Amino acid sequence: MSATARLPQADLSGPFGRLAEASARRMLGDDEPTALGVMWHSPAMLRHTSMFGRKAKKKWRHAPPDLKALAHMAAAATIGCSMCLDFGYYQAQHEVDIDKARQVPRWRSSTVFTPLERRVLAYAEAMCQTPPTVTDEMVAELLEELGAPAVLELTAWIGFANMTARTGVTLGLESHGLSARCGLPPLAEPDRREVGSA
Repeated sequence: MSATARLPQADLSGPFGRLAEASARRMLGDDEPTALGVMWHSPAMLRHTSMFGRKAKKKWRHAPPDLKALAHMAAAATIGCSMCLDFGYYQAQHEVDIDKARQVPRWRSSTVFTPLERRVLAYAEAMCQTPPTVTDEMVAELLEELGAPAVLELTAWIGFANMTARTGVTLGLESHGLSARCGLPPLAEPDRREVGSA
């Protein structure tokens, strides 16, 4: 277990706990699924948030999957959730160009993103500030390019990413090396000086 996790591991020895642990190891290849152990203190909460994430990912079809993936990673990078960013790298191999995924933490200085992707990354970052720094102009530009249904879905998706990232950081959950196992070691580290600048 991560030395910084603020909650102890829950008992996974029951039949459902063992099944969840086996599923996590099969999906993630993780020898010690710390996040699962911490979240297992409330299996209902874990199940419901996981179901929400899966359904939103599969059934919200107005916002393009690659933009949602980039936005999720930008939220994780902005908040500083290494566990969420690591999982984002792991998932990125199916949703977004790998070179782009690796550059998300320093997207402002990177040259790999399209103008639309840059607007989505800025939007995600602005949503994750406290208080949010989203402007009318940001929403208007996305509205013109993506349409209202996609902007709504993207906004809700970033809100969900914000919730999961803040939960991970607050509980002290850290990366388990998923990005390294799937060949996606991050090239970029977040540059806190860039956050909030245009």
